[in-house]
Amino acid sequence: MALRGVSLFFSGLFAGFLVCVMVLENSLRSFGAAVYTQVRLVELDSLDKLASVTLIPALVTTVALAIWSRGNSRRSAFVAAALLVVVFVTTFAVNLPINSDQLSWSVQQPPADWAAVRDRWQAAHAVRTVAAVLAFVVLVSTAVRRREAARPRVPADSVAG
Repeated sequence: MALRGVSLFFSGLFAGFLVCVMVLENSLRSFGAAVYTQVRLVELDSLDKLASVTLIPALVTTVALAIWSRGNSRRSAFVAAALLVVVFVTTFAVNLPINSDQLSWSVQQPPADWAAVRDRWQAAHAVRTVAAVLAFVVLVSTAVRRREAARPRVPADSVAG
C-alpha cells in the first residue's frame, strides 16, 4: 500500500529530524546565554518550515492509514496517529509560543530567564521526540509484521535435506 510507504517515509524523516535537534539542543546546554540565543535564532530561520513539511504529511497519511487499514494494522496506525497528535499538540502548546518569543531575543542581551525558557522548550521537545520516534517504531513494526504475514510459508517437510 503506497499510503503506508508515504506514512513511513514522512514519520521517519520527522522523527530523525527531531532526534537531530535534540542532539544539537543537548550540546548547547554547556554554553552560555549568548551562544544559545545565537544558535536558536539560526534554528528558527528554517527549521520550523522543515518540521511543518515533514510532520503534516506524516500526520495526515498516518490518520488516513488508520482509517483505511483493518485489524491489527488499524489499531497500530491509530496508536501511531495518536502519538503524532501528541507531537502536534505539544508543538503548538509549548514549542511554537516559545519559538515566537525567542525571535525577538537579542544575542547581546538575552532575557534573564533564558535558561528556564530553554529548559521548558527542551522538555517539551523531549516529549515530542519520544512520541515521534515511538510512532515511527509502531509503523515500522506493523509494516514488518504485514510483510512477514504475506510471505508464503514453505512446509518444513518440503525443504530439501
